[in-house]
Amino acid sequence: MRIWGPLAAVCLGTFMLLIDITIVLVALPSMAESLGSSLSQLQWVADGYALAVAVALLGAGMLADLQGRRRVYVGGLVVFAAASVACALSPGMGWLIAARLVQGVGAAAMFTTTLSLISTLYSGRRLGQAFGVWAAVAASASALGPIMGGLLTEALDWRWIFYVNVPVTALALAMTFRYIPRSAPHRSATRRLDVPGIVLFALAAGGFVYALTASHAHGWISAGTLVPLAVAVAAFVVFLPVQRRSMHPLLDLALFRRPAFTAAMLTIAVGEGAVYGILPYTSIWLQSVQHLTPIDAGLVVLPHAAAAALVAVLSGRWMPKPSPRLGAVLGLLLAGIGVGAEGFLGPDSGWPALVGGLALSGVGMGLVFQVAAALALGSVPAERAGMASGIYSTVEQLGYAVGVAVFGTLAVSAMTGSLDGKVADPAGAAQTLSGGGAGTLLTAAPAGQRTAFDHTLHAVFAGGHNTLALTAGALAVAGAACVFRLTRHRRESPGKVVAGLPAETAGAVPTAE
Repeated sequence: MRIWGPLAAVCLGTFMLLIDITIVLVALPSMAESLGSSLSQLQWVADGYALAVAVALLGAGMLADLQGRRRVYVGGLVVFAAASVACALSPGMGWLIAARLVQGVGAAAMFTTTLSLISTLYSGRRLGQAFGVWAAVAASASALGPIMGGLLTEALDWRWIFYVNVPVTALALAMTFRYIPRSAPHRSATRRLDVPGIVLFALAAGGFVYALTASHAHGWISAGTLVPLAVAVAAFVVFLPVQRRSMHPLLDLALFRRPAFTAAMLTIAVGEGAVYGILPYTSIWLQSVQHLTPIDAGLVVLPHAAAAALVAVLSGRWMPKPSPRLGAVLGLLLAGIGVGAEGFLGPDSGWPALVGGLALSGVGMGLVFQVAAALALGSVPAERAGMASGIYSTVEQLGYAVGVAVFGTLAVSAMTGSLDGKVADPAGAAQTLSGGGAGTLLTAAPAGQRTAFDHTLHAVFAGGHNTLALTAGALAVAGAACVFRLTRHRRESPGKVVAGLPAETAGAVPTAE
């Protein structure tokens, strides 16, 4: 346990914060029945958490560099557990949404420190193995969320999806104090937290994610979408020169001059956006059209999670020094082929038609998770590890958010075209169908036409899903080509990097306190 105890402590926190992104999805109907809510409130229960994580990540990363990574990780665990209890005790939707936002801030503090803790605690072959285990946890958490959420909601109550975080947090805290040594903060008398940078980035990232979320309900040309989008653009335009002039910036733009670092960001953004951006609509097809239960739908996705976890562990063992050519490029290529293979559904297709593509995309994402994280941390100086970890995690979350939003718009557009001439309001029917309302549309149809209309809905959703899958596959393949170009001239100076990490971190061995 002296060697793997720190990794277990870090992975417990990682598993909790990532699984809480998807564990609430299957519990939303129970929450609505218990607390009473509108559709927009239910959306914020899910989206508010991811938004808070994305907004707080970079600030938490800088704070970790200044105050010490273990201290920030412990603080994140405490905030996450307290907010989980507040979620479970929520008397109404307003309380629940606010508690989810606070929970996201705690998750950001945990997320931004996990990679930098691993990079400073392990070296050599053990470093590759540690990244492989961490990547396996990250790959499996999101896919297992719906299964665990369904089991807890059906067996106990929706509030237990939050209560269950408390004992896991207590265990993670105990292991952290026992196995993770105090990390020395990288600070000086003149270095301070970049408050203007934090505020501007929060406005930019928060406004952008909010606009993408609002576009589903209000449309792209509505004030509800354009105003937050304009605020986000303006904040980002001001953010860049502020960072260039800052002595201690929140985001060191010079990091993106490193091809390996840029390749890592591109790899995780494209992988998350392409592969996981369409997964919500795959889940809707399984439950709304194929009439699977939430648990059964989660089990269909299990081959993806299992393949990703297995490949991440094995690649960490075989490839202690990450190869962008072998890992990132091959990972995106396999992920693209796999997700593209999901784009050949017909009106009579069932869930088995997805299994092969899901498994292959899992193989690709297992490589992506293992290699991209290691490349991001291995291409920066030790004093920038917290910042690099925060950037990586932010890009990962934003890649997912952008993917879901863009593919949602594409799904509605494709289904609207397919429904044109078949229903009185093609756009409204497409919004309902893509949102899981196939049963509502079928109930509203005349009794004598329901069998034929049901076949039509199967065909329309299958066609829309095919458009998403083929587009996502093409995006991932294009991303692989870009990463190949970025990394083809990459050379490391002798002795500069050990096992993919800066020489300053080489030889670091975890020690008990």
